[in-house]
Amino acid sequence: MSGHSKWATTKHKKAVVDARRGKLFAKLVKTVEVAAKTGGGDPAGNPTLADAIAKAKSQSVPNDNIDRAIKRGSGELAGGVSYESVTYEAYGPSGVAVLVECLTDNRNRAASDVRVAITRNGGTPADPGSVSYLFNRKGVILIDKTPDLTEDDILLAVLDAGAEEVNDVGDAFEVVSEATDLHAVRVAATEADLTVASADISWLPSVSVPLDAEPARKVLKLVEALEDLDDVQNVWFNADISDDVMELVSS
Repeated sequence: MSGHSKWATTKHKKAVVDARRGKLFAKLVKTVEVAAKTGGGDPAGNPTLADAIAKAKSQSVPNDNIDRAIKRGSGELAGGVSYESVTYEAYGPSGVAVLVECLTDNRNRAASDVRVAITRNGGTPADPGSVSYLFNRKGVILIDKTPDLTEDDILLAVLDAGAEEVNDVGDAFEVVSEATDLHAVRVAATEADLTVASADISWLPSVSVPLDAEPARKVLKLVEALEDLDDVQNVWFNADISDDVMELVSS
């Protein structure tokens, strides 16, 4: 399994006590606003918005914040911002491929901030297309484990909705689907009374780079620096980090 999936589960566990929770809230609210602007403010007819709302609620974003974001995005409330989606590519320490997804109202600022974070943390900016071909766009859902829950139980619940595979990733089960099936799979999991920890459109690596502790620490330092930027929504990378190494570098 990719280091990114392990990193995602680690971050989810830390989220409750994350000192940057306010920054996380802002990013989730931005996602809701953009989804409402793109597909309308009714989650029943806008699966992207429904997924964005579910993710925000899973991280305890207040309902008032979510509602205001929907109204700004749909034009019911003044103050909406025009955000642009842009992806940057880079090579990190040890040749790890990195994709950086941004939602920004200032493309020049985003490009400058991302470039600085990359170069200051041992990475090299890459031309468009030089890294992205190493990844596949997928839907990824993390489901909380319970004592009696098995991979087969989950697969039975979500297979007809479009799930492709179920993986044990330590403290959670990871369900992978085509990106277009993410919403249907999340709904199926919820209807089966499974606890969905997160549901995201993700870039999963087709080729991974195995890392020991020190290179892994450098890569995750770069990832954290990028994730700390206001314009950055997601960072994907193709490091293969074992459970033992991840425990060492995230403790």
